[in-house]
Amino acid sequence: MKTRKFLSLLIVLLLAGIGSAWAHGGRVGVGVYFGPYWGPGPWYYPPPYYYRPEVVVVPASQPTVYVEQQSVPAETTNRPAEQYWYFCAASKGYYPYVKECPGGWQKVLPHPEK
Repeated sequence: MKTRKFLSLLIVLLLAGIGSAWAHGGRVGVGVYFGPYWGPGPWYYPPPYYYRPEVVVVPASQPTVYVEQQSVPAETTNRPAEQYWYFCAASKGYYPYVKECPGGWQKVLPHPEK
């Protein structure tokens, strides 16, 4: 009879312990304690500290700018660039050998030396 009461008391205490363990997240802990203990079990952790989310400000992106390429006539692209020599009739010389021309400069197409 004593054994039966002891076993039934042990079963009641185990069931009570399992029920409270489920209330604290389903963890069951086994340990040896000396003296009375009235606090939460060793499985209890304080709730995590709440950190406010960081405010991130992203500036609005600038609109995309498109620049259209102007069409160039085909005959101008096939010709080599014309370069001129500048002739001074007053001193009968070409620029850069003659620095100043009192009568004005004349544009002359370059002619190769023979």
